Amino acid sequence: MRIIGLLVIIGFGWASCFAQPTFSDSTALIPRPVSVRPASGSFLLTRQTRLLAGKSVPAATLTMARQLLGFPLSATTSATSTASTLQLRIDSTAIPKPEGYRLLIRTTAIDLTAHDDAGLFFGLQSLRQLLELAAPMGRIRCQQIDDYPRFPYRGMQLDVSRHMFPVSFIKKYIDGLARYKLNTFHWHLTDDQGWRVEIKRYPQLQRTAAYRAQTMIGHKKELPHRFDGKRYGGFYTQDEVRAIVRYAAERHITVIPEIEMPGHALAALSAFPNLGCLKPDGSPGGPYAAATFWGIFDDVFCAGNDSTFTMLTNVLDEVIDLFPSRYIHIGGDECPKVRWQTCARCQARIRSEKLANENELQRYFIRRIEKHLNRRGRQLIGWDEILEGHNPSLRLSDSAAVMSWRGIEGGIQAMRQHHYAIMTPESHVYFDYYQSLHPDEPLAAAGYTPLRKTYSYEPLPDSLDADEARYLLGVQGNVWTEYMPTPDKAEYMVFPRLLALAETGWTPRPQRDFPDFLRRLRQQRPLLDRQNVHYDPHFDEPTDTVSVSPAGQVLYALTTTKPGAQLRYTTDGSAPTKRSTLYTQPIAVTQTSTIRSALFVNGQQQDRVISQAFTISKATGKPVTVSPQPSGAYRPASMQVLVNGRTGTTRYNTGEWVGFSGTDPDIVVDLDSLQTISQVSTHILAYRWQRMWPPKQLRISVSTDGNTYRPVYEQTQFPTNGINPVDGKFTPTQARYIRIQATGQGLIPAGEYGAGGKAWLLLDEVIVR
Repeated sequence: MRIIGLLVIIGFGWASCFAQPTFSDSTALIPRPVSVRPASGSFLLTRQTRLLAGKSVPAATLTMARQLLGFPLSATTSATSTASTLQLRIDSTAIPKPEGYRLLIRTTAIDLTAHDDAGLFFGLQSLRQLLELAAPMGRIRCQQIDDYPRFPYRGMQLDVSRHMFPVSFIKKYIDGLARYKLNTFHWHLTDDQGWRVEIKRYPQLQRTAAYRAQTMIGHKKELPHRFDGKRYGGFYTQDEVRAIVRYAAERHITVIPEIEMPGHALAALSAFPNLGCLKPDGSPGGPYAAATFWGIFDDVFCAGNDSTFTMLTNVLDEVIDLFPSRYIHIGGDECPKVRWQTCARCQARIRSEKLANENELQRYFIRRIEKHLNRRGRQLIGWDEILEGHNPSLRLSDSAAVMSWRGIEGGIQAMRQHHYAIMTPESHVYFDYYQSLHPDEPLAAAGYTPLRKTYSYEPLPDSLDADEARYLLGVQGNVWTEYMPTPDKAEYMVFPRLLALAETGWTPRPQRDFPDFLRRLRQQRPLLDRQNVHYDPHFDEPTDTVSVSPAGQVLYALTTTKPGAQLRYTTDGSAPTKRSTLYTQPIAVTQTSTIRSALFVNGQQQDRVISQAFTISKATGKPVTVSPQPSGAYRPASMQVLVNGRTGTTRYNTGEWVGFSGTDPDIVVDLDSLQTISQVSTHILAYRWQRMWPPKQLRISVSTDGNTYRPVYEQTQFPTNGINPVDGKFTPTQARYIRIQATGQGLIPAGEYGAGGKAWLLLDEVIVR
């Protein structure tokens, strides 16, 4: 136990005379505390308020108190008997949970007791929020807050390879983590597009690997690819790295560096081409250059070359000296094996180490690096691909940790093997994905992860037993910056989703409640404004859903989370006004139209207009069967998405595209009765740089009985990089059943992006006239 000894007195510079005091509300805190017990009365900050601290409270904590509370600090050994006080204590017996604290607010005193220094800091963050919420009056409601984190690891990642950010922004980013009680900053320092950390032993990394010739403009799906023609790059000096690590440590944040290997190595290979694989004829690989666009590249570190391991362990030695973190992240993800398959040195390594294949060669690579880290007293952490390869002799040590990003399966596998795991699935916590489907949203990676989805994520899989579950360290959000060239854009993508992640990592599962979180988030907006955080302000804008009723009726539903707001809409495509139709229930869509809606509060429009176009045809709302089933993110909850009147967009994240991975779709729409038809339409989405390929052939057939089909249209050309219309026109005919069959690409051809992998085939609404 450690109790305060010598008292230090710090005076507050706040005025004490206010006509109508404002009470701060602990129910506005984010993350939500474990327990809040309100009491009567309030604590008023005055010029005479004193902060009492003792020798056992670290000087860094006092410095933080000065910075967080915004007051000058002056020391003394006694307090006046009439002054109100704020007292800091560290008592691990009274507060048994690591990082935990108790904040007891009475009318004349505030006592902050914590398990440890980190708990004291996070308690100060809660007090800081209460003070800011009380500004300018300074009254805090009397209460007792008992609080501690659910998970010991609560992290945010930042990629500085694709786009580099100034030291000032890195520190601001760390401040944002600290404010909401996150405790780990995962710093992604190297990748194909640039090497961002100074390694004194290898100045080539700074001279060559830190720079790329130019940078892609727009999305990588767009062809032809466009570039800005400007050399781009830079790196953080070791002095800058030490300063950032020190800055984070003062805020009880651990910085984990990531040095990518064996893949994502193009930038490093541009400086050390001898570390690439041999060509099939035995000649050196290359030439290499830092990548100028985004993706996964076949050129990786040669696993058969001992010089590779010499260079990487030397690099890691310098990294270890810079970062005192327990874990060193080595990446390990998205490593193509094609170069290893044809490299004589890699094949020799497979034979000499008695490995079964290239997957085991990757495990050999990771295990060899891990042994070096362990010798230096550190532990390895990597993305979930580090679990690949099944040679028992190459099993990672129990101390190795796994970041599960391709879903939750990698984390489950890791914990069942008694490896610690951090859950960071791209489906919920990748903040490079769109947070709104509105067309005005700035360019983003592809997917759709609204605030509600991030908040809904539960890191602990139900399938784990109690023993396995104890290996879950926590949760992390990831920020890949291909489409974030500026600090403002990065903040817009991160906030407010960071706050949702913070609550997921801190607050007990039964106490998480999204409507309540939104209420508190609205109260946090002035705090974010004061910190000059460029957050996304549209989290309360209307959202829409389309469904098909059992009777085949298309229903368009609108919802908003904004209190006191009215939804008003038009069906003729005109802009909604305060006099437009009031939304009260889902809208039955019976004809081709465009519905536009907006929020109104006291007659004033709030936020952006939401627009949705519908195309109603003979197929709309009719029964549909699909075989085989669609795959992954492109498998809708209901196949009636193909007949709901809504077509897909170029962003392919609205849920309207149905996708098949390496399989050939067979779709049948039942019109319920014989109809005279002369046209069947749909669309094919083809973005080869997203592994989305058009079919080799698409055929439309019709039938009167559902057994015998007659072909009426065939298409083999889909020339557009993007949305390709299928507009099958034919002589009017009687039919009840419409069948669309497509022969997909299957595997992506050699020489194309993603070669050897399964090609996606995506199509949308079936329209029959």
